[in-house]
Amino acid sequence: MAYERHRRKRKPSALRRAWLFCFLLALPTFLFAGILLWQQHVTTAPALLLLLCIFIYLLLIAAALIEGLMRPLQTLSNVVSSLREGDYSFRARGANSRDALGELAGEINALADLLQKQRVRSLEATALLARILEVMHAPLFAFDREDLLQLVNNAGAQLLGRPLARCFGHSARELALDNLLASADQTVHSFGTKPSRWLLRKALFRQDGAPHTLLLLADVSQPLQEEEQIAWKRLIRVLGHELSNSLAPIKSIAGSLLARAESIGGDDATIRDFRRGLSVVESRADALHRFVQSYRLLAQLPPPHFKPVQTGPLLERVALLEQRVPVRLDPGPPVMLNADPDQLEQMFINLLTNAVDASLANGAKPVRIGWRIAESDIVVGIEDSGLGIANTENLFVPFYTTKPKGSGVGLALAQQIARAHGGEIRLVNREDGPGARAIIHLPLG
Repeated sequence: MAYERHRRKRKPSALRRAWLFCFLLALPTFLFAGILLWQQHVTTAPALLLLLCIFIYLLLIAAALIEGLMRPLQTLSNVVSSLREGDYSFRARGANSRDALGELAGEINALADLLQKQRVRSLEATALLARILEVMHAPLFAFDREDLLQLVNNAGAQLLGRPLARCFGHSARELALDNLLASADQTVHSFGTKPSRWLLRKALFRQDGAPHTLLLLADVSQPLQEEEQIAWKRLIRVLGHELSNSLAPIKSIAGSLLARAESIGGDDATIRDFRRGLSVVESRADALHRFVQSYRLLAQLPPPHFKPVQTGPLLERVALLEQRVPVRLDPGPPVMLNADPDQLEQMFINLLTNAVDASLANGAKPVRIGWRIAESDIVVGIEDSGLGIANTENLFVPFYTTKPKGSGVGLALAQQIARAHGGEIRLVNREDGPGARAIIHLPLG
């Protein structure tokens, strides 16, 4: 508006200057005509008539000249004003003429065409970017210098558990993203309700001259799980091979010596100790051999053979197998899974066995099993009333067990089966009382 008022103020001044210049150009003509008429002794009436004709002629010429100059300039001014306001539909006339105004009009029309093409490209690029952000599975966030969220895609809003419209304008602290914002690039973090690990990619960019921070999260849970499984399988194969090679001759030699010791008569204390020691060596070697063979099961687990499986009947069969404590089944909605029924049943048996063992250590209280649907997963929960979990970090690590006679295979095998089906197992302490809860996520698809 200020520009328009300024332009309207300049128009009369430009017109006055144009008329003033025309008058100054015509003034010598009137002076010479007056002097000539005075020297020729022309009477007043003819002289005034002649001067009036000259004035009208010069006035028409000046008006045509001013109109020919000011009208194109006003048109060009209107075209430039339309371009400034984002309207690229207007074009200047006379662009084909070869004078200076025609060249100026042609350049302004070319500028209008260029700006129109750039605007179309910008709109297309913006629409493409919005579409890419919409279909991206990786959460993306952009924060300004005040750590306020300015950009987020659908995956990011789902990770935050908020509608898309309620994410903008909130600070990183309110969204629980301040730790990610302060972290270094290419670091791994756990975030969200699901047990997922995210690789953080961090970049800086400027918008309207102000610095912004871009955060991109890539789900690396599956690749890291696969690498961990490969590492454990290699370790188990190496240890199993070396231990088996060492235990076999130890067991054989101990058995041979024990057989020869049995043939020696007498009740001497030394002979009895000798026999007892050989028996211990033989039994422990045999037990350790079985222990190693159970670990080799982790490295030799075959890939699952998928088929439709009804979740309810499968969990009912698992619950009936355990008779040491009461197992209460809380029925959920009917769910059909595409899974390996044998491996799935073994996974639930291992988890239920751990839950029952924990309950037996705290008064043999009942164990509960239930399931529900959460987004695209079925979530199975197994609750015990034991003493809880003291160390949650090493639960799924092979060779780790808290039971006096445990092998540490059950939970590791259950986790391997769950991950082979695209799921995950978590063990957490209960908030509503003593005990722990096993939470199994399995995809429905």
